[in-house]
Amino acid sequence: MVKNNISNIMVIFGGTGDLTHRKLMPALYNLKYQKILPENFAVVSIGRRDKTEEQYRKEVLESVKNYSRFDIDEKVWQDLSERIYYKRFDFVYDNGYMELSSFLKELDEKYNTKGNRVYYLAVAPEYFGIIVEKLYRHGMVNNETSWQRVVIEKPFGEDLESARKLNKIITDVFTERNTYRIDHYLGKEMLQNIMIIRFANVFFEPVWNRRYIDNVQISSNEIVGIENRGGYYEKAGALRDMVQNHMLQLLTLTAMEPPVNLDTESIRDEKVKVLKSLEIFTPEAVEKNVVRGQYAGYRQEDKVSPTSNTETFVALKVHVENFRWAGVPFYIRTGKRMPEKSTQIVIQFKPLPGILYFKEYKNLLPNLLVIKIQPEEGVKLQFNAKVPGAGDITIQPVDMDFCQNCQISNNSPEAYERLLYDVMRGDSTLFTRWDEVEYSWKFVDAIAEAWKDKTPDFPNYQPGTWGPKEANELLLRDNRMWWNV
Repeated sequence: MVKNNISNIMVIFGGTGDLTHRKLMPALYNLKYQKILPENFAVVSIGRRDKTEEQYRKEVLESVKNYSRFDIDEKVWQDLSERIYYKRFDFVYDNGYMELSSFLKELDEKYNTKGNRVYYLAVAPEYFGIIVEKLYRHGMVNNETSWQRVVIEKPFGEDLESARKLNKIITDVFTERNTYRIDHYLGKEMLQNIMIIRFANVFFEPVWNRRYIDNVQISSNEIVGIENRGGYYEKAGALRDMVQNHMLQLLTLTAMEPPVNLDTESIRDEKVKVLKSLEIFTPEAVEKNVVRGQYAGYRQEDKVSPTSNTETFVALKVHVENFRWAGVPFYIRTGKRMPEKSTQIVIQFKPLPGILYFKEYKNLLPNLLVIKIQPEEGVKLQFNAKVPGAGDITIQPVDMDFCQNCQISNNSPEAYERLLYDVMRGDSTLFTRWDEVEYSWKFVDAIAEAWKDKTPDFPNYQPGTWGPKEANELLLRDNRMWWNV
């Protein structure tokens, strides 16, 4: 049952944008379909395009048809569509906010939402501060007799300095408690499952340390290029777009200590400890342990400079300098135009001593635990077993493979469903706290600073390959290899 205290009006700035149509509106429909949305609920989309409410609702319906994981139920859609409103105004000017404030009060009366608000900023980062300050100026944030929360899409700043400035603007108005920095990776089913796999199984946690684990590989690869995001990507690149948030979040969940309990702050505290334990790269360490690449053809993409040195691929070797992980390398790899779309974490266990089977069979593969996050969601355990037969013993790797979304009947929730619902009920566990953002930027800024005065030899990998050859050499010099499983 949905509790009354999550009744709210969701105000989406950027209501005509791609994120709203592809992710947010389908997620709201899915929540409504599952009877998870509160009865007292409405959506107000803000955009700069001139369109009627009827036009907007028709466009949202098409988006839901295209991107929802459920078929359209006419009754469900009718009820939701009547609660979707569209307002046109420019985010920079005050007039629109004055009208919005009055309109929200009318909807409060109509839907009995008691002044509760979710402000979702699905806009370009340069508007984050402007919108927050305008909401405050026009009395739409008080957090006294009702609650108001703000959801900020990435990127949260361009570096540590800009992130600190942005954070001050936002938390001066909403406070840290009501600021939700969204990383949609944290809403993915298997990412939430990492802690369950680790802490709810007696045969994993005892070996989750430097005594038994040889290395950890965290990869997120895309088949596509930058598509229509040239303007944004030129400012961000793979380092800021992926490593600073998604990849470091995967690392923290893999490496964190067991929290004292499962409340929000205890989990976040352990994640921050991992980020604080990351070695901060010197320029010499960047030269040795970080590889950047750019696919051939990137410079011909729309809104990309023909002499661009923006990276579309990053691979790095990093250490978590604490007692559990001392000496265990974490390899991170992310890139565009790779051979396959996949996000996974590979735990490679150490080999047994060089006796018995390891003495006789030289080519035994190591034991692997693979946590598959997307597009497949599941866990695979690779171990060695005898090939059946009465002849000489032959050993080969075999898999125990669990895939939770391979069955047609298993319709896994979209990340945004969980995240939007968590915002409404005030659960910030799957959102990044400020100190997580701060330590992530400290780590990434050291790499970006080392790159600043060096001109890379771009482009240096072909589309459809696993990135520049230096990425393989990063592991080969340690007598290791990337696992693509």
